[in-house]
Amino acid sequence: MSVPRPDSAPHFAAARIAAFACGLRAAALPRAVIEAAELHLLDALGVALAAASLTTRPRLDRAVAALGRGEEATGLGLAAPIPAPAAALLNGALIHALEFDDTHMAAVMHGSAVIAPCALAVAEREACSGADLITAFALGWEVLARIGLAGPGVFQARGFHSTAVAGAPVAALVAGRLMGLDARTLTHAVGIAGSQAGGIFEFLSDGSTVKMLHGGWPAHAGVMAAEFARCGVSGPASVFEGQRGLFNAFADAPGAGERLACALDDLGTRWLLPEAAFKPYPCCHYNQAAIECVRRLMDGGVTAAQVERIECAVPAEVAWLVCEPWAAKLAPDSGHVAKFSLPYCVAAMLVDGDVDVSTFDRERADPRLRPMMERVRFVPMADSGFPQRYPARVRIHTRDARVHEAEVQDVAGSPRRPFSAEQVRAKFRRNAARTLRDDAVQAVVDAVRHLHDAPDLAQLSRALRAVR
Repeated sequence: MSVPRPDSAPHFAAARIAAFACGLRAAALPRAVIEAAELHLLDALGVALAAASLTTRPRLDRAVAALGRGEEATGLGLAAPIPAPAAALLNGALIHALEFDDTHMAAVMHGSAVIAPCALAVAEREACSGADLITAFALGWEVLARIGLAGPGVFQARGFHSTAVAGAPVAALVAGRLMGLDARTLTHAVGIAGSQAGGIFEFLSDGSTVKMLHGGWPAHAGVMAAEFARCGVSGPASVFEGQRGLFNAFADAPGAGERLACALDDLGTRWLLPEAAFKPYPCCHYNQAAIECVRRLMDGGVTAAQVERIECAVPAEVAWLVCEPWAAKLAPDSGHVAKFSLPYCVAAMLVDGDVDVSTFDRERADPRLRPMMERVRFVPMADSGFPQRYPARVRIHTRDARVHEAEVQDVAGSPRRPFSAEQVRAKFRRNAARTLRDDAVQAVVDAVRHLHDAPDLAQLSRALRAVR
């Protein structure tokens, strides 16, 4: 049986989103979407710049040098430009490396880790305007979130990372839009990228750091898929909903294709990007509400010295990542692994009074925290409302036989409890200052704040390359 060609299959999701992408104009973006896009882009740049400063970081810049030389796009943390595909790979990995990047919670998608590096690299290479970059960035978020909402958690249930699977075709859409591909060629690009999708959760078995590439590799794949399409390679229009498409190959989700089709009906009228959540702490999102509960109790006077035991209730659906197996979560063997440990993160807040980049920038997990970790217990929270919200409840029993309780109905930074624009900019400044010169930090803030009106990306690129 022959596969329908994109130009004869307009009802397939890839063809529909390609047509939407080609018709989307910057002037059609609501002001709230522009502002959200600028803030999420800024946040992504900041967490990448922080990752580039880590003492424990893999030297990704050396690895991507194998992709060749060329002065096309910014590699975050580098003073000299590098080829666009290499920049997409490097920057995506850096954005995702700290577990500090944004998430569409209900869709369970890390959007900016894939979309920002792809969009920035191609926009710089193609000499696009700021409005071009912001429009492509918003486009990617709208499509990626809808893919996630068509089957939230279905890829993870089979051991695949949803961002890595869905990110590649969305990155191809973003890259192709910035390259000026027509709808037919853009559909091919999206279809090609489906064969480059992947990303498994097996890193949890031994604490491997490969998960950071789940941001960079799909961004790189998207850039290359658009290039392949431009030179004549074809890809299936049925890449999402086909018999062997992403939903059937990577997930047991027979109705997801139909749900995606329905979700695409309101593209351009309902905007999902403003719903994306920022993270206050550089660790797994599922730990963050519990950390906030502990902070509230400490603000109320509880100290580490008083603690006898701690009961943490978090959604049952997240236990597989941050609580199981419990013995392993009590003994993470590196700072990286500790990001996925509920007891480690709770103990760090109690002992150190904060959870920040330095909490995890260490080869070995901090042994000082082990006694406090052993006082932590996990209780599954039924009917939590996950993934629409990420709640937690913490009870601390103190040595004077008192019980102190705090509950967070939804994590800070979520749509129900959004960060202000200044909070996002303050987070960026803290992160970027680890890598950029002092004057460049504010220059990036200013450039991104006015990006939609910028005729080119020169100011942003110059500031991002002003490394210490």
